[in-house]
Amino acid sequence: MADEFGHPAPGEMDLGKVLAALADPLRRGVVTALLREPDGTERTCASFQLPVSKSSCTYHFRVLRESGLILHPDYGNRRGVTLRRAELEQRFPGLLGVLAHDALAVGATA
Repeated sequence: MADEFGHPAPGEMDLGKVLAALADPLRRGVVTALLREPDGTERTCASFQLPVSKSSCTYHFRVLRESGLILHPDYGNRRGVTLRRAELEQRFPGLLGVLAHDALAVGATA
């Protein structure tokens, strides 16, 4: 059952939803940016500087939250964004390593 912010429990994370969330390059970019940060780093939505409207940002972060990829608590005047590394590694072993490797490979060819 999802918590008060809409985050699914690790056992409720669905691979299809996770992969659908990662299929979008902007959302995948958010996840890979968080992978480059130390574990537990919390950023704001605005810090990613996504090239879309505020309503589109809201949509993208909702998809990431509802798939279980990020923690996205509401602090009233801002929302935090933290990658759920431990839960993702437990539920889908190796997935984050594949994303990190792909991000490095794409960066090397760009």
